[in-house]
Amino acid sequence: MLSFPLFRPSPDPNPVPAKIAHDHPDAELMIMKALSDHLQLCKFDAPITVVCIGTDRSTGDCLGPLVGTRLARYNSNEYITLGTLHQPVHAMNLQDTLHELKHNYPASFTIAIDACLGQSSSVGHIQIQAGPVHPGAGVNKQLPPVGDMHITGIVNIGGFMEYFVLQNTRLHLVMSMADKIAECLHTALTQPRLS
Repeated sequence: MLSFPLFRPSPDPNPVPAKIAHDHPDAELMIMKALSDHLQLCKFDAPITVVCIGTDRSTGDCLGPLVGTRLARYNSNEYITLGTLHQPVHAMNLQDTLHELKHNYPASFTIAIDACLGQSSSVGHIQIQAGPVHPGAGVNKQLPPVGDMHITGIVNIGGFMEYFVLQNTRLHLVMSMADKIAECLHTALTQPRLS
């Protein structure tokens, strides 16, 4: 199991965005460092919710539900997981999911997980950034922003026939990225939080 000190309070409210190749030899350490920096935004006593966005009906767009399914299997009490292969959070139910989240966990620190498209040189990279993700932006959908921080996986090339590209994304790549995101995020969220 990976280990890395997390949740140290920091005077910097704007952690540096990270972009890491999922197959880099030091990917786990680099992802953990980026998560450490970004999770400093979370208040010590705040509950944490991971919202995994996407659908199991599209190979490229199933990154979120795959991560959610893997996180749910850990059955951790340290965070809440929304969005799995069995119960995905997607365009049709995102607004209701966010409304329910705000009602049930109004003080929750939310981490959004989503797939995205990018340049060919960026395919296979995992991005970690402060602030919300804008789901559906790559396919010109107007959906509400999600998250106090977000993790995105660049699963394929964007810019042309996005729906077709998402449908024809390699499942192996998506699963490999989902495994890495889920393992690192679970480890980060279950380590002791320092006040």
